[in-house]
Amino acid sequence: MKPILKISAWLLVVMVTFTQCKDDLLESTAYGQATSQQFWRNGDDVVSAVNAIYEPLLQENYFGHFERTWDIQSDDMWRAGDHAEDQSIEYFTYDASNPKLIDTWKWRYEMISRANAVLINAPDVEMDQAIKNRSLGEAYFLRGFSYWRHYLVHGEVPLFLEADVTSGTINKPKATLAEVQAQIESDFLKAAELLPESYQAETENLGRVSRGTAYGFLAKFYLYTEQFQKAIDAGIHVTENAQYALADNFEDNFTIATENNPEILFSMQYKANWTTDNTPQIYTTPRPWGGWDFREPVQDLVDEFEPDDPRLGYTVFQVGEMVDLGGDAGVQEYTADLSTSGYHFKKFASWVNGGLNSDQNAPILRSADVYLLVAEARIRAGQNGDAELNAVRERNGLDPITNATMEDIIHERRVELAGENERHQDLLRWDKAGIIDIVAFYAINRGSLKPGRTFQRPKHYYFPIPQREIDLSNGVLIQNENYR
Repeated sequence: MKPILKISAWLLVVMVTFTQCKDDLLESTAYGQATSQQFWRNGDDVVSAVNAIYEPLLQENYFGHFERTWDIQSDDMWRAGDHAEDQSIEYFTYDASNPKLIDTWKWRYEMISRANAVLINAPDVEMDQAIKNRSLGEAYFLRGFSYWRHYLVHGEVPLFLEADVTSGTINKPKATLAEVQAQIESDFLKAAELLPESYQAETENLGRVSRGTAYGFLAKFYLYTEQFQKAIDAGIHVTENAQYALADNFEDNFTIATENNPEILFSMQYKANWTTDNTPQIYTTPRPWGGWDFREPVQDLVDEFEPDDPRLGYTVFQVGEMVDLGGDAGVQEYTADLSTSGYHFKKFASWVNGGLNSDQNAPILRSADVYLLVAEARIRAGQNGDAELNAVRERNGLDPITNATMEDIIHERRVELAGENERHQDLLRWDKAGIIDIVAFYAINRGSLKPGRTFQRPKHYYFPIPQREIDLSNGVLIQNENYR
């Protein structure tokens, strides 16, 4: 059961509270002002409005596909598929007209607009206080998460908050990196204060963000901004809390029956017949088996796994593997002709009755990620990170490491989180810290599908702002300096 998606009022809030999404931020309605006697009447309205904030995550041209395309820049996969704009992303030749940038920019601000509407209106609604606190916590988190994604992809972006909505301010210049960082931190901290610890005892609310989600992203934020002790302090709210324990088996995180286990801190929640069929799995599975064959793993990733690491078998399909497609399709062999690289990602793939099973979720943050973030923060702060690193390794039956180094962290994050949209961002922050040389790293020829590419530092730390947003702002919004 995917309870957030089972609430029919979710559709009502889109119709009553929010106008149909425009093509861009500057043309959109100030949603927080869209109050009426027909809405914001009670707790049910507030919960419906909160549910609507989650909805863009499932959009094909946001997290369903587009936002996950950034990782084709990494050494883990090649673009595959048949979209010309993806090649420019993979080869660092994109410009401000790339459609992936236009649509993801739009959906991040759509989530921000919907979150602002809740933060403006929910405080005045008479309702159960615990549900009100939860709802406000969700709105703060989802706004912070949207700015977090903006920050990773574009760096400096405009900040639109409650006061901007109530004043009708919809055309603003970019905030500084420091201002964007401060807003992300503030939203995540408020979310951590307001959100409940867990929903494991509340089946109807599984899938909502929790206090652990907020602390997990705080740990990630603090590590990215090199505030190591703060990263540790935030992260241990996850690593030392049994409510967010690692799943018994790595595979449990990618199996429908167990996909909302305590390790899953944040995920895209899909439900057959309730949500779009354009889920991440349709992009990363073989065309003859119902997929669209994008983002294929390459040999370089497969070679990174240790010989006895069971995660390899749960992460990618390999030639000779027998796969049950269900129904009349039955069990079929994964053969070399299904993939150009010889592999497909397995994490998000499942079938039923011969077709892809659209109940399959896609994790955005797992506790294992946070364990490795804390281990890295400890090592970079001159402490010992063995406990957190080895918790992840030992879950997979691997020998523990003594006096772990950054080399161990780099390896472990790559194999644990392969295909989960983390690798390229990891490499970027390690380059900024002087731990790796990303220019030399991406110049390496890793085979015909992943030849050497030219990364320009610092230009390619961020993508450009979509050119149509620059044009619509009438000179208020200035392009990132390396793309002018």
